[in-house]
Amino acid sequence: MTAAPVDAPALRRRATGTVKPPVVTGVRLVGTALARAVLALRVEGREHVPVSGPVLVAGNHSGILDGPLVFFLCPRPATLLTKSEVFVGVWARACGWLGLIPVHRGAADRAALRAGLTHLERGGVLGVFPEGTRGTGSFDTVADGLAYLALRSGAAVVPLAVHGTGAALPKGRLVPRLRSPVTVVFGPPVPLAVAGDPRARSTVRAAAQQLREGLVDHLRRTTPKA
Repeated sequence: MTAAPVDAPALRRRATGTVKPPVVTGVRLVGTALARAVLALRVEGREHVPVSGPVLVAGNHSGILDGPLVFFLCPRPATLLTKSEVFVGVWARACGWLGLIPVHRGAADRAALRAGLTHLERGGVLGVFPEGTRGTGSFDTVADGLAYLALRSGAAVVPLAVHGTGAALPKGRLVPRLRSPVTVVFGPPVPLAVAGDPRARSTVRAAAQQLREGLVDHLRRTTPKA
């Protein structure tokens, strides 16, 4: 039987309109405790996340644990751009309570970008994986959406390097390997200096390249020695 199509607009309304702060706080506390109990977790650089104002936390993406770890460990509660496939059944309501924003991968999702921009304009923190999907975790590509959001909102772009999640919970495995080493490192905001109309494709592409260079540099400097 063919699955019913995902009602993305309805899901997006739930994701941006029914956030329950007590649920967010509880999930962050319990999630952090579980992550520290199950993984050999090390977290560094949380002081680099500005205490106020709009912030984009841009992380590499090599494992399914990356998103939850950003949600649990960011010093300020963060809304995440999350693949729309997660928003099914009871999970759709739960994602709404947590403030997650569904995004359709593989193409520019303008509605998701608008929702993310609105959140930033309200002074919030938005977590994104600018490679667009789970891959090598090396920032081989940086989607233009990150640069667009940074240019339009004026948000600080905090690089996030996550090491070890792919090995801790590889594809096909249901639970993480006990005490698998995982390192999460927040870095100083990436400087962004481009001229031109922030809505122009050339400006966005130039900004995306600058951001990629900053993110790659942070990832390289924080990669554990073999």
